Amino acid sequence: MSAQLSQNLLLTVPLAPLAGAIVAGFFGKTVGRRGSHMVTILGVLIAFIISAMTLYSVAVDGARFNATVYEWMTLGALKMEVGFLIDGLTAMMMCVVTFVSLMVHIYTIGYMEEDDGYQRFFSYISLFTFSMLMLVMSNNMLQLFFGWEAVGLVSYLLIGFWYKKPTAIFANMKAFLVNRVGDFGFILGIGLLVAFGGSLNYAETFAKADILSQMLFPGTDWALLTVACICLFIGAMGKSAQFPLHVWLPDSMEGPTPISALIHAATMVTAGIFMVARMSPLFELSDTALNFVMVIGAITALFMGFLGIIQNDIKRVVAYSTLSQLGYMTVALGASAYSVAVFHLMTHAFFKALLFLGAGSVIIGMHHDQDIRNMGGLRKYMPITWITSLLGSLALIGTPLFSGFYSKDSIIEAVHASHLPGAGFAYFAVIAGVFVTAFYSFRMYFLVFHGKENFHHKPFPQEDAAEHDAHHAHDEDHTPHESPWVVTVPLVLLAIPSVVIGFMTIQPMLFGDFFKDAILVNLHAHPAMEELAEGFHGAAAMALHGLSTLPFWLALAGVVTAYVFYMVAPSIPATLAKVLRPLIIVLENKYFMDWINENILARAARLIGTGLWKGGDAGLIDGIIINGSAKTVGGIAGLVRRAQTGYLYWYALVMILGVMGLMTWQLWPYIKPQFSALFGL
Repeated sequence: MSAQLSQNLLLTVPLAPLAGAIVAGFFGKTVGRRGSHMVTILGVLIAFIISAMTLYSVAVDGARFNATVYEWMTLGALKMEVGFLIDGLTAMMMCVVTFVSLMVHIYTIGYMEEDDGYQRFFSYISLFTFSMLMLVMSNNMLQLFFGWEAVGLVSYLLIGFWYKKPTAIFANMKAFLVNRVGDFGFILGIGLLVAFGGSLNYAETFAKADILSQMLFPGTDWALLTVACICLFIGAMGKSAQFPLHVWLPDSMEGPTPISALIHAATMVTAGIFMVARMSPLFELSDTALNFVMVIGAITALFMGFLGIIQNDIKRVVAYSTLSQLGYMTVALGASAYSVAVFHLMTHAFFKALLFLGAGSVIIGMHHDQDIRNMGGLRKYMPITWITSLLGSLALIGTPLFSGFYSKDSIIEAVHASHLPGAGFAYFAVIAGVFVTAFYSFRMYFLVFHGKENFHHKPFPQEDAAEHDAHHAHDEDHTPHESPWVVTVPLVLLAIPSVVIGFMTIQPMLFGDFFKDAILVNLHAHPAMEELAEGFHGAAAMALHGLSTLPFWLALAGVVTAYVFYMVAPSIPATLAKVLRPLIIVLENKYFMDWINENILARAARLIGTGLWKGGDAGLIDGIIINGSAKTVGGIAGLVRRAQTGYLYWYALVMILGVMGLMTWQLWPYIKPQFSALFGL
């Protein structure tokens, strides 16, 4: 590919997965299981190859693309169109999305082989990939919103994939409704920018950023851009699961494990991070919005990490880890370290997809038992899953030289350098989060892969007592086994970037020109990136220095504490659970956020809705405006109808009275003086 990017090749990137989704979805029975997975994998593979070529052209040749592909309609000066913007940010996201999606597609062959909805699942995940690609490749807010809503819709289908399972149906509805709350704010933000900026196009809107920053929100003394940016970020809070709109993400574990990896590693939950980074020319002009972003991210990073400590479902531990890491990315956005946030988005995509798929491999080996208390000692039964999960965990906790170290430490340093009011709290949150992350990550690791083998004589999930008694004499029925190659190969391929990608890319992505025209930072007002650049002396030197920093020792302390608690003296956590029972209750109830949503907010919304329905719709609109006006007309018609007797003498009398009245009205000016004199008026 030359420095001039081809529009047709770029179109192929989202359309190839879409074609695969259509074939598997509409013709799945015709092409069969093998045909469905082959056509969808081929589509995503084509998208990945072209994305990799595009990334090479962007990074090496400096290629760029920003043009309209299809013009839908024009309303005055407002153009609604489909267009692509390809720069460093987009090219990187295209590669991450397609590579992780490709690994998930391959993995799904093994994970879903016995599922009746095999073809349907492949159709959904390819459609999901198409939606995310349309989102990240857009050059305008209309297409961004289309991709935004499309990933939300397909995630609804995927989370509720097992539609006969009540918990799955509840989870997908919960995800859909919570995201609608965030999306309402998102579309308000877009509406404000369009109303006062006059364009849906990114470049045209960013060109008017200085003018927009001088405007006030009508009827208030609030800065218009601050309101618009906060509204946009509310959308990101829903998609990227930030407090308090985070409640949908843990429950979405009810979907199949491949979807957990795809939604929560590289696609849907990172959409909000990508969007804020893309809108950096606007966010840079509002310190209030940036501070709001930072504080929300800090709350999410720390308090969602606490919830990971008490989880026993292997997928939910990883899910709360995702929430916490998304909080880290959001904190970096608030510190104006957009490139650091996107860098962590990239490194996190690989090791988090690895951890989710590793968890799925464990679930397969454990005959679909997800409780980590029923595991232990799996290292010798599942060596590939063990070593890849260990590498993913080391990357997650920020071990020097691993990919997560470079991005996570850069976030901590950027927050430390920020001058915003919320930076102090945010720095405490991300520092404390290092210990918490290491503790819950290695709690899961030790309980799953080391220690006593707890899976003997354990019933399979949903197995009744009679079946358990029948299996009781056959321990081999419960003996774990390594997963097939279609599961382990993606684990190995994801483990490689989880280890090396941070070392290889930190310099160009954070301190080079890779994002030079994609991300805008006012270094004078927000000097965090400038201070990071001054202290950077190469990836190797950073890793060496990292061995002496506070985050490394906190992470090490978290690992050691987890080992002591769960391998050496398991009585300690049991004792602490009794002593700290009130705190454990709060954590087990997830800070009572679900209770608040269901019993306060939902009831309040229901009361308001009922009031609007009965008082506004039924009472005012139907009762007064519609039915009331009809009754008024009917009443008048009833009175008039009484005058229509059909008798000629009645009509003659009315005519005479009418003529007399008309004559009186015409002659009144002349007879008024005599009338007044007669009655003494």
